[in-house]
Amino acid sequence: MIVKPGAFRFNTDSMKLEIFRGAYVGIGTLAAGQWEEIQATSPDVQTGGTRGVFGGGESTTSTIQYVNISTTGDAIDFGNLVVARRFATGCSSRTRGLFGTGGSPYNDDIDFITIASTGNAQDFGNASVTGLVTRCASISNQTRGMWAGGFTPGSAPARLQNVIQYVTISSTGNTKDFGDLTVARYEVGGFASSTRGLFFSGSTLDSNAYFNTIDFVTIPTQGNAADFGDISLGVVRGSYGGSNAVRGVYGSGYYSPARTNYIEYVTIATLGNGTNFGDLTSEKAEVYASCASSTRCLWAGGQTPTRTDAIDYVQIMNEGNAVDFGNLLASKSGVGACSNGHGGL
Repeated sequence: MIVKPGAFRFNTDSMKLEIFRGAYVGIGTLAAGQWEEIQATSPDVQTGGTRGVFGGGESTTSTIQYVNISTTGDAIDFGNLVVARRFATGCSSRTRGLFGTGGSPYNDDIDFITIASTGNAQDFGNASVTGLVTRCASISNQTRGMWAGGFTPGSAPARLQNVIQYVTISSTGNTKDFGDLTVARYEVGGFASSTRGLFFSGSTLDSNAYFNTIDFVTIPTQGNAADFGDISLGVVRGSYGGSNAVRGVYGSGYYSPARTNYIEYVTIATLGNGTNFGDLTSEKAEVYASCASSTRCLWAGGQTPTRTDAIDYVQIMNEGNAVDFGNLLASKSGVGACSNGHGGL
């Protein structure tokens, strides 16, 4: 019997679905002309639910902690970063989480963890395009992790960054140049679908001017960001959030110049301005620790104006005010975050 490439069968011995790799293919490490098991997994299978992981924070800690986003409750110890820092920003695939850059002192290190397990982070590489950088945004899909904006040591405004840089998450190594934001700025937020990444809010260093800018990029390509729309509330700095594959939500930050508790949302596949979603449980800033599953977005820690350990959450597709989720291990601001079930995966 001739088996055509792409044919399926159910292996009754292994109880797994298999696909036939044709004799002329011979891709990767598998021999040509053989049956290959179809791999199928999800955050629910790996961890019992999508896991949100938080790393670093004020005052310059190496602590990594995690929660199960589908439940509520307090964070649990995960391990430690390679380099203690605040303002690290996280991005992730379904299996691997990255924490990159940061401050106190300025940092270009990128660490990685295996999200489904616990343990200390390992060295991944460095932010080689900008070097030492802090307070930037990060986004990812299953393949690429990206950082954008921030500032580097030196005198303002020259140290303010518009650079977007990226890595391949499944490998290790230094960042490569992707393109530029439409406006150089720091304290930028970000989230993504599998194809499109958005960067929003931010501030200058010299005049401390705030932005209502929302940029977007196409993640599988390279190139400069383009205009998506505006934050409807007005100019804001340090707004962060998360997304599923359809909708992104963002909130918190400084709004000319008071702290704010607003939450807005956008539809990632379109263009346009933010729309009112609801409010956080309190006015907060420096809530870098925001992450998402396919249904929920979390904001953890921040300044209220004192540091807080509170974790808030919303249902992404249902407008309304945030509710209490639980608490971090300690009151922290400037904490990085990632998850293995966000909208980019």
